[in-house]
Amino acid sequence: MKNFKFLINGNNYDVKIKHVDNNFADVEVNGTMYSVEVDKDIQTSKTPKLVLPKAIPSTDTPKIEEQKIVINNNPKGGKSIYSPLPGVILDIVVKVGDTISVGQKLLVLEAMKMENIIESDVAGKIIDVTASKGDSVMQGDTLFVIG
Repeated sequence: MKNFKFLINGNNYDVKIKHVDNNFADVEVNGTMYSVEVDKDIQTSKTPKLVLPKAIPSTDTPKIEEQKIVINNNPKGGKSIYSPLPGVILDIVVKVGDTISVGQKLLVLEAMKMENIIESDVAGKIIDVTASKGDSVMQGDTLFVIG
């Protein structure tokens, strides 16, 4: 923004150039805004205008309900349940041989100082428990195999 003071025919004018785009300028004269068109293209200063892309936080992840935690291709013939986020296992509620239903609590996972309850997306029988209480797991690590 540039400021100018003009004296024209004995009248004082305080002029502020707010924004310039091609041959159009937004100008404030004594507190009143005007949009001005210039006859020729305005030469911009040598200082480049910094244009940044819209910032998208890298921490944005889908909600846990949207994350797919069940995959059907397990070598033991069952469906694998994966960790939806990295953390530490605080408690495992089920054991091998238990029959579970959809929505049943399987384990408690601490991530970012919050306790997250991991529930089953499928019904079946627990074939394998691949994690133990106190284990640190990464996103995508196998937690259970359900048959």
